[in-house]
Amino acid sequence: MTVAAVSAASVTGAAGVVQSVDWVAIAPPVITAAVALIVLVADLFVPKSRKPLLGWGAVAGLVAALLFLIPLHKSTRSTFCLTTNPEACSYTVDRFTLVLQFIVLGGALLTALLSMTETKEKLPAGEFWFLLLSSAAGAALLPASRDLATLVVALEVASLPAFALVGLKRGDRLSSEAALKFFLSSVTATAVMLLGVSFVYAATGTLHLNEIANRLADVPFQLDTLAQTGVALTLVGFAFKTAAVPFHFWVPDTYVGAPLPVAAYLSVVGKAVGFSGLILVTVIAFPAYADVWGPALAVVAALTMTIGNVAALRQSATRAYSAIRLLAWSSVGQAGYLLVPIAAAAYSSDAQVGATVAYALMYAVVNLGAFAVAALVARTRPLNRLSDYRGLYAERPFAALALGFFLLCLAGLPPGIIGLFAKVTVFSAAVDAGLGWLAVVMAFNVVIALYYYLRWTAVLFREPEAVVEAEGTEGTEEAAVTLAPRPARPGVPAPLTVAIVLTAVAGVALSGMPQVALHFASISLF
Repeated sequence: MTVAAVSAASVTGAAGVVQSVDWVAIAPPVITAAVALIVLVADLFVPKSRKPLLGWGAVAGLVAALLFLIPLHKSTRSTFCLTTNPEACSYTVDRFTLVLQFIVLGGALLTALLSMTETKEKLPAGEFWFLLLSSAAGAALLPASRDLATLVVALEVASLPAFALVGLKRGDRLSSEAALKFFLSSVTATAVMLLGVSFVYAATGTLHLNEIANRLADVPFQLDTLAQTGVALTLVGFAFKTAAVPFHFWVPDTYVGAPLPVAAYLSVVGKAVGFSGLILVTVIAFPAYADVWGPALAVVAALTMTIGNVAALRQSATRAYSAIRLLAWSSVGQAGYLLVPIAAAAYSSDAQVGATVAYALMYAVVNLGAFAVAALVARTRPLNRLSDYRGLYAERPFAALALGFFLLCLAGLPPGIIGLFAKVTVFSAAVDAGLGWLAVVMAFNVVIALYYYLRWTAVLFREPEAVVEAEGTEGTEEAAVTLAPRPARPGVPAPLTVAIVLTAVAGVALSGMPQVALHFASISLF
């Protein structure tokens, strides 16, 4: 008897048909959702002095969900399948699903570590942990979804708590405005996507991705325009989550207004949700209409990387929150690179969308690390300007070295070998698919990005600005200028230190063994 059969439970539907549920396969999102409910209820009974226990409970739940990924790596497992067609399932765990769930749950775990101090000092603990875990549960569900209804539900479960997380800084005008802008733009994108899903269903009569692929390949002529429109509109919701142009305008203000750990979460987990959804609907459900979405995604990729990098280049070092804005625009530029292999899949059956997965793994590690160092700097310099990082090496050598390494990875320069290899993999996907013009645009944007990443890196190792004070000189009317004592450095919370160390170690390990990440570039969903 197989493990799936042992772990399965039987449920009887309204039609009297018995269907098995593979509880091991669905364990990661189920555990995350269950812990979210437990934390919310526990918040009612835990005294204020012991609220940090809720955070450690959330961390433990995310670790447990990650551990349940281990027994799933041996084979592909599916559940919630149609009794009339066992190959049409709503939930499938394969290598693609496992990698994306690892990125999502790992990103949520690092976000939880970054949030320990925030929930202790500024944010309501119970609400925060419930919203974070709920969003992570939806994000973990989405890569395993294999029908449009489950995809939409997973996308909304991941998104709705995120709106509240962005606006959770009560009484903060920036936070409220960011949450409102994020909510309104997301609702509009979701409405357009639902319209597209309804068109696709009208043209095919099914919601399962593999059945949609079969029926779109032979759609009646009179329904062809309806199907094409549905395909295009369905991509809108996922393009919004990836911050692809022209659905990127919410990113800078949302990242600045949100609590810093939430901005880190959106930059990594939000993108993982969007890109996994895009890959599933394009490569599995809509290959028959590759001539519709392929050119569109190629143009969107070029615009996204160019607009993101040019906007990051224009950030002033002395502007308030310029470091966060630079990371926000950088994330838009990185989204353009991530779109390239998906666009390439429309032009070549040999294209591996796993190049996007490999790049996403690198990006998740180093971008979360950069936000972790930004959270450390924000403890003493809450405006988080680029100029605030001047002399960071003299003040906190390890943090400066870690941030410098993360920025070099994002730029694709040694010693950030993993960033270089990931960019080469994406570049190769474009060339192999015959998208030479897109490869040229990508190369141009990599050069643009080098400037602002290296400029920030150089600031870390400059001499700190002198802090001076005037003292009267006895017996004279002149004033002598002497160095004022630097303020004492506040201690670094242990969870924040752990987050920086984990991301730095992971980044160094991937740079030392890039084949570990590039192994995922062999993932193919064709």
